[in-house]
Amino acid sequence: MSHNEVILLLGSNLGDAKKNIEDAVKRLEENVGEVLIKSKFLVTKPVEFASINNFINFAVQIRTKLSPTKLLNIIKKIEYEMGRVQDSKAIGGYQDRIIDIDIVEFSNLVFCSERLQIPHIKHKYERDFSQELINEVYLKKHKL
Repeated sequence: MSHNEVILLLGSNLGDAKKNIEDAVKRLEENVGEVLIKSKFLVTKPVEFASINNFINFAVQIRTKLSPTKLLNIIKKIEYEMGRVQDSKAIGGYQDRIIDIDIVEFSNLVFCSERLQIPHIKHKYERDFSQELINEVYLKKHKL
């Protein structure tokens, strides 16, 4: 089975957001694959909803043998285990969350289903903070 290189974007704006992200990255390493590259932490205002809680955002590149749908299932399980009870798609909007993990890229795959779209259009092309973190991962990758 071949390996895929995946870029994930993580965010948290509840509790100790930095610790939440570090915990999620550890769980990803244990359940998904090797973390190859980590970005800096980036503090941002909430996007597409109002909240007094700023987000901490973070990007990683991971090497995995999982398929996109299996990866998504594990991500949803990690989010649930960490205390996230409602998914943005399920409730039709955004809200404060202890952890959010999005698949931005999955190798060179283009994929679309009811549950998953790769590449993640908003993160890859529309959100400045996401593009900043993704570009940092790209730059670090090319320095290796």
